[in-house]
Amino acid sequence: MKLAMWTYEGPPHVGAMRIATAMKGVHYVLHAPQGDTYADLLFTMIERRDHRPPVTYTTFQARDLGADTAQLLQDACRDAVERFQPDALLVGASCTAELIQDDPGGLAEGMNLSIPVVPLELPSYQRKENFGADETLFQMVKRLAKPCPRDEQISCNLLGPTALGFRHRDDVAELTKLLGEMGIKINAVMPLNARLQDVERLGAAHFNVLMYPETAESAARYLERAFDQPFTKNIPIGVGATEDFLAEISTLTGLPVTVDRSRLRLPWWSRSVDSTYLTGKRVFIFGDATHACAMARIARDELGFQVVGLGCYNREGARKLRQLAEEFGVKGLVTDDHLEVEEAIVELVPELILGTQMERHIAKRLGTACAVVSAPVHVQDFPARFAPQMGFEGANVIFDTVIHPLVMGLEEHLLTMFREDFEFHDAAGPSHHGAKASKPIDNLMPMDEANVPNLGDGAPVWHQDAEQELKKIPFFVRGKARRNTEEYARERGVVEISRETLYDAKAHYAR
Repeated sequence: MKLAMWTYEGPPHVGAMRIATAMKGVHYVLHAPQGDTYADLLFTMIERRDHRPPVTYTTFQARDLGADTAQLLQDACRDAVERFQPDALLVGASCTAELIQDDPGGLAEGMNLSIPVVPLELPSYQRKENFGADETLFQMVKRLAKPCPRDEQISCNLLGPTALGFRHRDDVAELTKLLGEMGIKINAVMPLNARLQDVERLGAAHFNVLMYPETAESAARYLERAFDQPFTKNIPIGVGATEDFLAEISTLTGLPVTVDRSRLRLPWWSRSVDSTYLTGKRVFIFGDATHACAMARIARDELGFQVVGLGCYNREGARKLRQLAEEFGVKGLVTDDHLEVEEAIVELVPELILGTQMERHIAKRLGTACAVVSAPVHVQDFPARFAPQMGFEGANVIFDTVIHPLVMGLEEHLLTMFREDFEFHDAAGPSHHGAKASKPIDNLMPMDEANVPNLGDGAPVWHQDAEQELKKIPFFVRGKARRNTEEYARERGVVEISRETLYDAKAHYAR
Protein backbone atom coordinates (compact mmCIF):
# COMPACT_ATOMS: atom_id res chain seq x y z
CA MET A 1 0.00 0.00 0.00
CA LYS A 2 2.91 2.35 0.55
CA LEU A 3 3.47 2.42 -3.19
CA ALA A 4 0.16 4.27 -3.46
CA MET A 5 1.97 7.25 -1.98
CA TRP A 6 5.50 8.54 -2.29
CA THR A 7 8.09 6.29 -0.67
CA TYR A 8 11.70 6.93 0.24
CA GLU A 9 12.78 3.65 -1.33
CA GLY A 10 11.16 1.37 -3.84
CA PRO A 11 11.37 -2.45 -3.78
CA PRO A 12 14.75 -4.19 -4.30
CA HIS A 13 14.23 -4.85 -8.01
CA VAL A 14 14.24 -1.07 -8.59
CA GLY A 15 17.72 -1.02 -7.05
CA ALA A 16 18.77 -3.76 -9.47
CA MET A 17 17.36 -1.67 -12.31
CA ARG A 18 19.51 1.26 -11.21
CA ILE A 19 22.62 -0.91 -11.64
CA ALA A 20 21.57 -2.35 -15.01
CA THR A 21 20.48 1.03 -16.36
CA ALA A 22 23.73 2.66 -15.24
CA MET A 23 25.86 0.17 -17.21
CA LYS A 24 26.41 -0.40 -20.91
CA GLY A 25 25.96 -3.79 -22.51
CA VAL A 26 24.04 -5.21 -19.53
CA HIS A 27 20.41 -6.32 -19.79
CA TYR A 28 18.00 -7.14 -16.98
CA VAL A 29 15.29 -9.78 -17.42
CA LEU A 30 12.69 -9.18 -14.74
CA HIS A 31 10.07 -11.80 -13.99
CA ALA A 32 7.11 -9.53 -13.28
CA PRO A 33 3.46 -8.88 -14.12
CA GLN A 34 2.53 -6.04 -16.41
CA GLY A 35 1.74 -3.73 -13.51
CA ASP A 36 5.38 -3.69 -12.35
CA THR A 37 6.59 -2.00 -15.54
CA TYR A 38 5.92 1.38 -13.85
CA ALA A 39 9.58 1.40 -12.83
CA ASP A 40 10.56 2.52 -16.34
CA LEU A 41 9.05 5.93 -15.60
CA LEU A 42 11.56 6.58 -12.84
CA PHE A 43 14.32 6.78 -15.44
CA THR A 44 12.58 8.24 -18.48
CA MET A 45 10.60 10.94 -16.60
CA ILE A 46 12.58 11.77 -13.46
CA GLU A 47 16.16 11.27 -14.65
CA ARG A 48 15.14 12.34 -18.19
CA ARG A 49 17.06 9.65 -20.05
CA ASP A 50 16.71 9.63 -23.80
CA HIS A 51 16.09 5.89 -23.92
CA ARG A 52 14.19 3.39 -21.83
CA PRO A 53 15.98 1.17 -19.31
CA PRO A 54 17.57 -2.07 -20.62
CA VAL A 55 14.91 -4.23 -18.99
CA THR A 56 12.74 -7.02 -20.41
CA TYR A 57 9.64 -7.92 -18.40
CA THR A 58 7.95 -11.30 -18.67
CA THR A 59 4.62 -9.49 -18.06
CA PHE A 60 2.73 -12.61 -17.03
CA GLN A 61 -1.02 -12.27 -16.51
CA ALA A 62 -3.55 -13.92 -14.25
CA ARG A 63 -4.40 -16.55 -16.85
CA ASP A 64 -0.70 -17.54 -16.99
CA LEU A 65 -0.62 -18.55 -13.34
CA GLY A 66 -2.37 -21.83 -14.15
CA ALA A 67 0.16 -22.64 -16.88
CA ASP A 68 3.96 -22.63 -17.08
CA THR A 69 5.24 -19.20 -15.99
CA ALA A 70 8.77 -20.62 -15.94
CA GLN A 71 8.58 -21.06 -19.72
CA LEU A 72 7.64 -17.40 -20.06
CA LEU A 73 10.83 -16.45 -18.26
CA GLN A 74 13.04 -18.69 -20.38
CA ASP A 75 11.48 -17.35 -23.57
CA ALA A 76 12.07 -13.79 -22.34
CA CYS A 77 15.75 -14.55 -21.66
CA ARG A 78 16.31 -16.01 -25.13
CA ASP A 79 14.48 -13.13 -26.79
CA ALA A 80 16.48 -10.54 -24.82
CA VAL A 81 19.82 -12.10 -25.77
CA GLU A 82 18.82 -12.42 -29.43
CA ARG A 83 17.28 -8.96 -29.74
CA PHE A 84 19.62 -6.78 -27.63
CA GLN A 85 22.82 -8.84 -27.82
CA PRO A 86 24.07 -7.78 -24.36
CA ASP A 87 27.44 -8.69 -22.90
CA ALA A 88 25.87 -9.94 -19.66
CA LEU A 89 22.39 -10.75 -18.33
CA LEU A 90 20.90 -9.96 -14.92
CA VAL A 91 17.90 -12.13 -14.03
CA GLY A 92 15.54 -11.62 -11.10
CA ALA A 93 11.97 -11.27 -9.93
CA SER A 94 9.80 -8.37 -8.85
CA CYS A 95 8.05 -8.36 -5.49
CA THR A 96 4.85 -9.66 -7.09
CA ALA A 97 6.59 -12.45 -9.01
CA GLU A 98 8.45 -13.57 -5.90
CA LEU A 99 5.16 -14.93 -4.58
CA ILE A 100 4.95 -17.61 -7.31
CA GLN A 101 8.48 -18.91 -6.48
CA ASP A 102 9.70 -19.63 -10.01
CA ASP A 103 13.42 -19.12 -9.17
CA PRO A 104 14.16 -17.06 -12.32
CA GLY A 105 17.91 -16.86 -11.64
CA GLY A 106 18.29 -20.60 -11.37
CA LEU A 107 16.18 -21.17 -14.48
CA ALA A 108 18.31 -18.76 -16.51
CA GLU A 109 21.58 -20.28 -15.31
CA GLY A 110 20.41 -23.69 -16.50
CA MET A 111 19.75 -22.46 -20.04
CA ASN A 112 23.43 -22.42 -21.09
CA LEU A 113 23.17 -19.01 -22.71
CA SER A 114 26.11 -17.65 -24.69
CA ILE A 115 26.76 -14.77 -22.27
CA PRO A 116 27.38 -14.55 -18.49
CA VAL A 117 24.24 -14.72 -16.36
CA VAL A 118 24.08 -13.10 -12.92
CA PRO A 119 21.12 -14.48 -10.92
CA LEU A 120 19.58 -12.19 -8.31
CA GLU A 121 17.75 -13.24 -5.17
CA LEU A 122 16.35 -10.08 -3.62
CA PRO A 123 14.02 -10.48 -0.60
CA SER A 124 11.35 -8.06 -1.75
CA TYR A 125 9.32 -8.05 1.43
CA GLN A 126 12.22 -7.67 3.86
CA ARG A 127 14.58 -5.25 2.10
CA LYS A 128 14.35 -2.22 -0.18
CA GLU A 129 15.83 -0.34 -3.11
CA ASN A 130 19.29 0.54 -1.81
CA PHE A 131 19.80 -3.03 -0.63
CA GLY A 132 18.77 -4.23 -4.09
CA ALA A 133 21.38 -1.98 -5.72
CA ASP A 134 24.08 -2.98 -3.23
CA GLU A 135 23.38 -6.71 -3.58
CA THR A 136 23.21 -6.54 -7.39
CA LEU A 137 26.54 -4.74 -7.62
CA PHE A 138 28.09 -7.21 -5.18
CA GLN A 139 26.88 -10.23 -7.20
CA MET A 140 28.19 -8.75 -10.44
CA VAL A 141 31.61 -7.99 -8.96
CA LYS A 142 31.82 -11.38 -7.25
CA ARG A 143 30.98 -13.29 -10.43
CA LEU A 144 32.75 -11.21 -13.07
CA ALA A 145 35.79 -9.43 -11.55
CA LYS A 146 39.12 -11.10 -12.25
CA PRO A 147 42.65 -10.80 -10.81
CA CYS A 148 44.70 -8.43 -12.97
CA PRO A 149 48.28 -7.12 -12.95
CA ARG A 150 48.71 -3.59 -11.62
CA ASP A 151 50.51 -0.76 -13.39
CA GLU A 152 53.24 1.24 -11.75
CA GLN A 153 51.04 4.34 -11.72
CA ILE A 154 48.67 4.29 -8.77
CA SER A 155 45.05 3.83 -9.80
CA CYS A 156 41.69 3.39 -8.11
CA ASN A 157 38.12 2.37 -8.83
CA LEU A 158 35.17 4.65 -8.09
CA LEU A 159 32.41 2.48 -6.60
CA GLY A 160 28.74 3.25 -6.17
CA PRO A 161 27.44 5.81 -8.71
CA THR A 162 24.23 4.51 -10.28
CA ALA A 163 21.39 5.56 -12.52
CA LEU A 164 18.76 7.62 -10.70
CA GLY A 165 21.42 8.66 -8.19
CA PHE A 166 21.51 12.13 -6.68
CA ARG A 167 24.18 14.07 -8.64
CA HIS A 168 26.21 10.86 -9.16
CA ARG A 169 27.35 11.78 -12.68
CA ASP A 170 28.80 15.09 -11.50
CA ASP A 171 30.34 13.57 -8.37
CA VAL A 172 32.32 11.18 -10.59
CA ALA A 173 33.64 14.10 -12.66
CA GLU A 174 34.68 16.08 -9.56
CA LEU A 175 36.48 13.15 -7.89
CA THR A 176 38.20 12.24 -11.16
CA LYS A 177 39.56 15.79 -11.26
CA LEU A 178 40.62 15.81 -7.58
CA LEU A 179 42.37 12.47 -7.77
CA GLY A 180 43.98 13.38 -11.09
CA GLU A 181 45.57 16.42 -9.44
CA MET A 182 47.28 13.98 -7.06
CA GLY A 183 48.51 11.84 -9.95
CA ILE A 184 46.01 9.02 -9.40
CA LYS A 185 44.47 7.34 -12.43
CA ILE A 186 40.89 6.09 -12.51
CA ASN A 187 40.96 2.40 -13.41
CA ALA A 188 37.18 1.92 -13.61
CA VAL A 189 33.92 3.51 -12.49
CA MET A 190 31.37 0.99 -11.33
CA PRO A 191 28.54 0.78 -12.30
CA LEU A 192 27.96 4.16 -14.01
CA ASN A 193 28.78 3.84 -17.74
CA ALA A 194 30.74 0.62 -17.05
CA ARG A 195 30.97 -2.26 -19.52
CA LEU A 196 31.66 -5.92 -18.84
CA GLN A 197 35.40 -5.44 -19.42
CA ASP A 198 35.43 -2.69 -16.77
CA VAL A 199 33.99 -5.13 -14.24
CA GLU A 200 36.54 -7.76 -15.20
CA ARG A 201 39.50 -5.41 -14.66
CA LEU A 202 38.45 -4.00 -11.27
CA GLY A 203 41.28 -6.00 -9.69
CA ALA A 204 43.90 -3.91 -11.53
CA ALA A 205 43.38 -0.92 -9.22
CA HIS A 206 45.49 -0.28 -6.13
CA PHE A 207 42.52 0.79 -3.99
CA ASN A 208 38.83 1.65 -4.16
CA VAL A 209 36.99 4.88 -3.47
CA LEU A 210 33.65 4.04 -1.85
CA MET A 211 31.50 6.94 -2.99
CA TYR A 212 28.11 5.76 -1.73
CA PRO A 213 27.98 3.07 0.98
CA GLU A 214 24.26 2.57 0.31
CA THR A 215 24.95 1.05 -3.10
CA ALA A 216 28.52 -0.27 -3.03
CA GLU A 217 29.78 -1.18 0.45
CA SER A 218 29.30 -4.93 -0.05
CA ALA A 219 31.26 -4.80 -3.32
CA ALA A 220 34.03 -2.75 -1.68
CA ARG A 221 34.36 -5.23 1.17
CA TYR A 222 34.47 -8.15 -1.28
CA LEU A 223 37.23 -6.51 -3.36
CA GLU A 224 39.21 -5.86 -0.19
CA ARG A 225 39.06 -9.56 0.71
CA ALA A 226 39.51 -11.00 -2.78
CA PHE A 227 42.04 -8.61 -4.33
CA ASP A 228 43.69 -6.92 -1.34
CA GLN A 229 42.22 -3.54 -2.27
CA PRO A 230 41.61 -1.19 0.67
CA PHE A 231 38.71 1.23 0.32
CA THR A 232 38.17 4.75 1.61
CA LYS A 233 35.97 5.40 4.62
CA ASN A 234 35.55 9.20 4.31
CA ILE A 235 32.80 10.51 2.03
CA PRO A 236 34.02 13.83 0.52
CA ILE A 237 30.83 15.88 0.93
CA GLY A 238 31.67 19.29 2.42
CA VAL A 239 34.98 21.11 2.87
CA GLY A 240 36.05 19.32 6.05
CA ALA A 241 35.07 15.88 4.76
CA THR A 242 36.89 16.53 1.47
CA GLU A 243 40.06 17.46 3.37
CA ASP A 244 39.72 14.27 5.45
CA PHE A 245 39.20 12.27 2.26
CA LEU A 246 42.33 13.69 0.62
CA ALA A 247 44.37 13.02 3.77
CA GLU A 248 43.10 9.42 3.75
CA ILE A 249 44.08 9.06 0.08
CA SER A 250 47.54 10.39 0.92
CA THR A 251 47.90 7.82 3.69
CA LEU A 252 46.79 4.96 1.41
CA THR A 253 49.06 5.91 -1.49
CA GLY A 254 51.97 7.80 0.05
CA LEU A 255 51.30 10.66 -2.38
CA PRO A 256 51.22 14.29 -1.21
CA VAL A 257 47.95 16.22 -1.33
CA THR A 258 48.41 18.52 -4.32
CA VAL A 259 44.99 19.85 -5.24
CA ASP A 260 43.79 23.25 -6.37
CA ARG A 261 41.72 24.83 -3.59
CA SER A 262 41.39 28.18 -5.33
CA ARG A 263 37.99 27.22 -6.78
CA LEU A 264 36.56 26.86 -3.28
CA ARG A 265 34.30 29.88 -2.70
CA LEU A 266 33.15 29.10 0.84
CA PRO A 267 35.85 30.91 2.93
CA TRP A 268 34.45 34.34 2.15
CA TRP A 269 31.25 33.33 3.94
CA SER A 270 32.83 33.67 7.39
CA ARG A 271 33.87 37.23 6.55
CA SER A 272 30.50 38.30 5.13
CA VAL A 273 27.67 40.05 6.93
CA ASP A 274 25.38 37.15 5.95
CA SER A 275 27.26 34.82 8.27
CA THR A 276 26.24 36.90 11.28
CA TYR A 277 22.49 37.06 10.77
CA LEU A 278 22.23 33.46 9.59
CA THR A 279 24.44 31.96 12.30
CA GLY A 280 22.56 29.72 14.71
CA LYS A 281 19.64 28.94 12.40
CA ARG A 282 17.74 25.86 13.51
CA VAL A 283 18.01 23.12 10.87
CA PHE A 284 16.34 19.71 10.53
CA ILE A 285 18.15 17.17 8.32
CA PHE A 286 16.73 13.98 6.79
CA GLY A 287 17.78 11.74 3.89
CA ASP A 288 19.85 8.68 3.21
CA ALA A 289 22.39 8.12 5.97
CA THR A 290 25.41 9.18 3.88
CA HIS A 291 24.03 12.54 2.81
CA ALA A 292 22.24 13.25 6.10
CA CYS A 293 25.42 12.74 8.15
CA ALA A 294 27.47 14.80 5.71
CA MET A 295 24.97 17.66 5.76
CA ALA A 296 24.86 17.66 9.56
CA ARG A 297 28.60 18.21 9.70
CA ILE A 298 28.41 20.96 7.07
CA ALA A 299 25.53 22.71 8.83
CA ARG A 300 27.24 22.77 12.21
CA ASP A 301 30.93 23.10 11.43
CA GLU A 302 30.97 25.07 8.17
CA LEU A 303 27.84 27.23 8.25
CA GLY A 304 27.36 27.75 11.98
CA PHE A 305 23.80 26.39 12.09
CA GLN A 306 22.19 24.54 14.99
CA VAL A 307 21.17 20.99 14.09
CA VAL A 308 17.92 20.33 15.99
CA GLY A 309 16.94 17.11 14.21
CA LEU A 310 18.75 14.39 12.25
CA GLY A 311 17.35 11.29 10.59
CA CYS A 312 17.56 8.77 7.76
CA TYR A 313 15.20 6.33 6.05
CA ASN A 314 17.58 3.45 5.27
CA ARG A 315 17.98 1.18 8.27
CA GLU A 316 21.35 -0.07 7.00
CA GLY A 317 22.78 3.32 7.97
CA ALA A 318 20.94 3.57 11.30
CA ARG A 319 23.92 2.84 13.57
CA LYS A 320 26.12 5.46 11.89
CA LEU A 321 23.41 8.08 12.02
CA ARG A 322 22.42 7.44 15.63
CA GLN A 323 26.06 7.71 16.72
CA LEU A 324 26.37 11.09 15.00
CA ALA A 325 23.02 12.25 16.38
CA GLU A 326 24.24 11.45 19.90
CA GLU A 327 27.37 13.52 19.22
CA PHE A 328 25.14 16.41 18.16
CA GLY A 329 22.93 16.07 21.23
CA VAL A 330 19.77 15.18 19.28
CA LYS A 331 17.69 12.04 18.90
CA GLY A 332 18.42 10.09 15.72
CA LEU A 333 15.23 9.45 13.73
CA VAL A 334 15.27 6.26 11.64
CA THR A 335 12.01 5.74 9.76
CA ASP A 336 10.64 5.27 6.27
CA ASP A 337 7.30 6.84 7.21
CA HIS A 338 7.14 10.44 5.97
CA LEU A 339 4.30 11.18 8.41
CA GLU A 340 6.66 10.48 11.32
CA VAL A 341 9.18 12.84 9.75
CA GLU A 342 6.53 15.55 9.46
CA GLU A 343 5.56 15.10 13.11
CA ALA A 344 9.20 15.52 14.14
CA ILE A 345 9.51 18.68 12.04
CA VAL A 346 6.35 20.19 13.52
CA GLU A 347 7.58 19.44 17.04
CA LEU A 348 11.08 20.86 16.52
CA VAL A 349 10.01 23.98 14.55
CA PRO A 350 13.19 24.33 12.45
CA GLU A 351 13.91 27.43 10.37
CA LEU A 352 15.40 25.35 7.56
CA ILE A 353 14.81 21.76 6.39
CA LEU A 354 17.48 19.85 4.47
CA GLY A 355 15.87 16.72 3.11
CA THR A 356 14.45 14.77 0.21
CA GLN A 357 11.69 15.51 -2.24
CA MET A 358 9.21 14.44 0.42
CA GLU A 359 10.51 16.98 2.92
CA ARG A 360 10.16 19.61 0.20
CA HIS A 361 6.42 18.91 0.16
CA ILE A 362 6.27 18.93 3.96
CA ALA A 363 8.06 22.29 4.03
CA LYS A 364 5.58 23.76 1.54
CA ARG A 365 2.68 22.83 3.79
CA LEU A 366 4.40 24.26 6.86
CA GLY A 367 5.72 27.41 5.19
CA THR A 368 9.33 26.53 6.09
CA ALA A 369 12.45 27.03 3.98
CA CYS A 370 13.77 23.80 2.46
CA ALA A 371 16.58 22.51 0.26
CA VAL A 372 16.83 19.03 -1.27
CA VAL A 373 20.12 17.32 -0.40
CA SER A 374 19.37 13.61 -0.81
CA ALA A 375 17.45 11.07 -2.86
CA PRO A 376 14.60 10.46 -3.44
CA VAL A 377 14.47 13.46 -5.73
CA HIS A 378 12.40 14.69 -8.64
CA VAL A 379 13.16 15.99 -12.09
CA GLN A 380 14.38 19.42 -10.91
CA ASP A 381 17.19 17.75 -9.00
CA PHE A 382 18.74 16.35 -12.19
CA PRO A 383 20.05 19.66 -13.55
CA ALA A 384 21.62 19.97 -16.97
CA ARG A 385 24.45 22.04 -15.45
CA PHE A 386 27.43 20.71 -13.52
CA ALA A 387 26.22 20.42 -9.92
CA PRO A 388 28.20 17.88 -7.85
CA GLN A 389 27.85 17.29 -4.12
CA MET A 390 31.39 15.97 -3.58
CA GLY A 391 34.74 17.74 -3.52
CA PHE A 392 35.43 21.46 -3.42
CA GLU A 393 33.12 22.28 -6.30
CA GLY A 394 30.44 20.23 -4.54
CA ALA A 395 30.98 22.37 -1.41
CA ASN A 396 30.23 25.46 -3.52
CA VAL A 397 27.04 23.88 -4.85
CA ILE A 398 25.91 22.81 -1.37
CA PHE A 399 26.58 26.29 -0.01
CA ASP A 400 24.27 27.81 -2.63
CA THR A 401 21.69 25.08 -2.10
CA VAL A 402 21.53 25.62 1.66
CA ILE A 403 21.90 29.39 1.90
CA HIS A 404 19.60 30.53 -0.90
CA PRO A 405 16.32 29.42 0.76
CA LEU A 406 17.26 31.50 3.81
CA VAL A 407 18.41 34.55 1.87
CA MET A 408 15.20 34.53 -0.15
CA GLY A 409 13.49 35.40 3.11
CA LEU A 410 15.10 38.81 2.94
CA GLU A 411 13.33 39.49 -0.33
CA GLU A 412 10.00 38.54 1.19
CA HIS A 413 10.72 40.82 4.15
CA LEU A 414 11.40 43.74 1.80
CA LEU A 415 8.05 43.15 0.10
CA THR A 416 6.26 44.10 3.32
CA MET A 417 8.12 47.41 3.40
CA PHE A 418 6.70 48.33 -0.02
CA ARG A 419 3.25 46.83 0.33
CA GLU A 420 1.53 49.96 -0.94
CA ASP A 421 3.52 49.91 -4.19
CA PHE A 422 1.53 48.69 -7.21
CA GLU A 423 4.11 45.97 -7.88
CA PHE A 424 4.77 44.86 -4.34
CA HIS A 425 1.43 44.95 -2.53
CA ASP A 426 0.32 41.93 -0.50
CA ALA A 427 -1.90 40.57 -3.26
CA ALA A 428 1.12 40.13 -5.52
CA GLY A 429 2.71 37.77 -3.02
CA PRO A 430 6.37 36.75 -2.92
CA SER A 431 7.94 37.01 -6.35
CA HIS A 432 9.11 33.40 -6.51
CA HIS A 433 5.55 32.10 -5.96
CA GLY A 434 4.41 33.55 -9.29
CA ALA A 435 0.77 33.30 -10.19
CA LYS A 436 0.12 30.92 -7.30
CA ALA A 437 0.58 33.63 -4.69
CA SER A 438 -2.12 33.64 -2.07
CA LYS A 439 -4.45 36.63 -1.67
CA PRO A 440 -4.50 38.65 1.54
CA ILE A 441 -7.15 37.80 4.09
CA ASP A 442 -9.60 40.65 4.65
CA ASN A 443 -12.04 41.35 7.42
CA LEU A 444 -10.28 39.32 10.08
CA MET A 445 -12.65 38.52 12.90
CA PRO A 446 -11.49 38.11 16.48
CA MET A 447 -11.69 34.62 17.90
CA ASP A 448 -14.54 34.23 20.35
CA GLU A 449 -14.56 31.94 23.35
CA ALA A 450 -16.44 29.24 21.50
CA ASN A 451 -13.58 28.89 19.04
CA VAL A 452 -10.88 28.44 21.66
CA PRO A 453 -9.71 24.78 21.55
CA ASN A 454 -8.94 22.61 24.54
CA LEU A 455 -5.81 23.90 26.26
CA GLY A 456 -5.03 20.74 28.11
CA ASP A 457 -1.42 20.86 26.97
CA GLY A 458 -1.04 24.43 28.17
CA ALA A 459 -0.30 25.81 24.71
CA PRO A 460 -1.64 29.33 24.10
CA VAL A 461 -4.04 29.91 21.20
CA TRP A 462 -3.13 32.35 18.45
CA HIS A 463 -5.79 34.78 17.18
CA GLN A 464 -6.00 35.23 13.45
CA ASP A 465 -4.79 38.83 13.62
CA ALA A 466 -1.71 37.65 15.56
CA GLU A 467 -1.03 34.86 13.06
CA GLN A 468 -1.23 37.33 10.19
CA GLU A 469 1.13 39.74 11.93
CA LEU A 470 3.54 36.87 12.64
CA LYS A 471 3.67 36.07 8.90
CA LYS A 472 5.05 39.55 8.23
CA ILE A 473 8.20 38.61 10.14
CA PRO A 474 10.97 37.12 7.92
CA PHE A 475 10.57 33.35 7.99
CA PHE A 476 14.15 32.73 9.07
CA VAL A 477 13.37 34.35 12.47
CA ARG A 478 9.63 33.59 12.53
CA GLY A 479 10.05 30.41 14.52
CA LYS A 480 12.03 32.20 17.22
CA ALA A 481 9.40 34.96 17.40
CA ARG A 482 6.64 32.37 17.82
CA ARG A 483 8.51 30.50 20.56
CA ASN A 484 9.35 33.72 22.45
CA THR A 485 5.76 34.95 22.27
CA GLU A 486 4.36 31.66 23.53
CA GLU A 487 6.87 31.59 26.37
CA TYR A 488 5.95 35.18 27.25
CA ALA A 489 2.24 34.26 27.27
CA ARG A 490 2.76 31.16 29.45
CA GLU A 491 4.74 33.10 32.04
CA ARG A 492 1.88 35.59 32.36
CA GLY A 493 -1.01 33.14 32.19
CA VAL A 494 -2.21 34.45 28.81
CA VAL A 495 -4.18 31.74 27.00
CA GLU A 496 -5.03 33.72 23.83
CA ILE A 497 -2.28 35.49 21.89
CA SER A 498 -3.46 38.65 20.19
CA ARG A 499 -1.57 41.10 18.01
CA GLU A 500 -0.93 43.19 21.13
CA THR A 501 0.55 40.15 22.94
CA LEU A 502 2.95 39.61 20.05
CA TYR A 503 4.26 43.18 20.26
CA ASP A 504 4.41 43.09 24.07
CA ALA A 505 6.59 39.97 23.83
CA LYS A 506 8.77 41.63 21.21
CA ALA A 507 9.32 44.64 23.46
CA HIS A 508 10.04 42.38 26.43
CA TYR A 509 12.76 40.38 24.70
CA ALA A 510 14.25 43.47 23.09
CA ARG A 511 15.24 44.91 26.51
